Amino acid sequence: MAEPEHDRAQWSSDHEFLFSCIAMSIGLGNVWRFPFTAYENGGGAFLIPYIIILFLVGKPYYLLEMLLGQFSSRSALKVWDMVPAFKGIGIAQIIILSALASYYCSLMALTLFYLIASLQSELPWSKCRPEWGTNCIDSSFTKNSSNLDDWIRKSSAELFFYKEVIHEKANILDGLGTPDWHLSIYLALSWLCVLLVVVQGVKSSGKAAYFLALFPYVIMIALLIRAVTLEGATTGILYFIRPNWSKLFQADVWYAAVTQCFFSLTVCFGPIIMFSSHNKFNHDVYRDAQIVTSLDTLTSLMAGFTIFGILGNLAHELGTDDISNVVRSGSGLAFISYPDAIAKFSQLPQFFSIIFFVMMFVLGVGSEAALTSSIITVLHDQFPHCRLWPLACIVVALEFLIGLIYVTPGGQFMITFVDFYATSFVAFVPAIFELMAIFYIYGHKNFLADVEFMLKRKLSMFWLICWKFVTPILIGIIFSYSIINHKLLTYNNVYYPHFVYIIGWILFSFALLQIPLWMTIAFFKNRSYTYPDIFKRAFEPCNSWGPKNQEIRKKWIEFRNATI
Repeated sequence: MAEPEHDRAQWSSDHEFLFSCIAMSIGLGNVWRFPFTAYENGGGAFLIPYIIILFLVGKPYYLLEMLLGQFSSRSALKVWDMVPAFKGIGIAQIIILSALASYYCSLMALTLFYLIASLQSELPWSKCRPEWGTNCIDSSFTKNSSNLDDWIRKSSAELFFYKEVIHEKANILDGLGTPDWHLSIYLALSWLCVLLVVVQGVKSSGKAAYFLALFPYVIMIALLIRAVTLEGATTGILYFIRPNWSKLFQADVWYAAVTQCFFSLTVCFGPIIMFSSHNKFNHDVYRDAQIVTSLDTLTSLMAGFTIFGILGNLAHELGTDDISNVVRSGSGLAFISYPDAIAKFSQLPQFFSIIFFVMMFVLGVGSEAALTSSIITVLHDQFPHCRLWPLACIVVALEFLIGLIYVTPGGQFMITFVDFYATSFVAFVPAIFELMAIFYIYGHKNFLADVEFMLKRKLSMFWLICWKFVTPILIGIIFSYSIINHKLLTYNNVYYPHFVYIIGWILFSFALLQIPLWMTIAFFKNRSYTYPDIFKRAFEPCNSWGPKNQEIRKKWIEFRNATI
């Protein structure tokens, strides 16, 4: 028998779900992470692997998780009632999601810092300051200055970020330092905004999704137009779109493409399952998956053209043709290049700066709210008698306390560290097991029958081929090659202390060990049965598995009996 059905909030309209998914997937991953990932991996050399990964990995995963959530009306953890032995996949993904959510809000804190700084009569990063030394060029400077020594010049926007915003130390060996009080306040305000969204629940947050999804595009288009009209922008854009064919054979580039795809689309983390679980059972989720994934890629490309147009202009101002060395790579790139471009606006730079960082903050709220809601929903599904708002307050408070480490002078070192060991690198393994559990244990015939019953049509064989063969093999090869050729993590070519790498592998192992741990627990729960039955019951769906609605469930059982 199915579990007694409890009321589960649904979207007020189909459009609310679509725009909520857009607000979730199109966020800082596009504007902040995609440009610096492309910059670090050779510009155009990164685009081809990324597009291939999008079609063979990103789109299949996005559609799969939308289908799972809508069919089951369950969270990312409860959905594993379909294969109880693999509950650890959901646990691992929640751990990864929590790590991602912890540092995501620190980027919003940086955004608020710039937003407040933009209210001054002159943008504080537009002009060099005496204490920054003589190796500085004004970001507001719009003519080539060949009289400066090429190799020592840095923009005032770059120096402002490192010296005035994050107060970064020269070396991680100098310690993390204490949290900056300005950034700590902005971090608290960021989490407060997220809390206000997640406490209200799905129905009210759906109303805000229209603004969260559409407003950023107005600003992005304006910045794109400005960036491509800057002198020297063509050089940067050509660097972005011109592929270096030799890079296609480097595993690091393909690894970066997969991690960027996971981060940008938020696949294999849980939010997509959570959002789609609030859909009506027969909603056309296939259409929405194609719209969101395509729009996500177009937004990333738009951000890429904007950033690389700006980098081309910076190279022109610095008198160099080498785009790859114009600014330091890393997570701070977007907080250098975008402000630098705005400082060059001849009219109303403060206005454009304000609306840009408002846009960045809106993007952050939309994505962070989705990440946090997934954690809260999992907890609420496990403890249904607990009220939603106390759970939300506890999760937000804990994430805020963890997030304080990212607003220290060593915060960028920590973001790079956590991004690698606790999110990007570790996400490969649960992603592979997710496909194995669904299509080899639950069975592709069962899954396709469920989808046909829900959507009233069959899916193309392309999706089955990807889910069962292409996607897991491709991810497995890239992950295996990355393990074999693993290099010690660095930040701006600086190595971490040895104990930090040990902590990193502990974090990595903690997430992955959830899979065998919960498989063992599933076996233990069935220990009263004979050995064959122990394994059979651990790997077969729970009695409660299936559509939550009782009438739909009866029709589903009849359909399965007739078709399988």
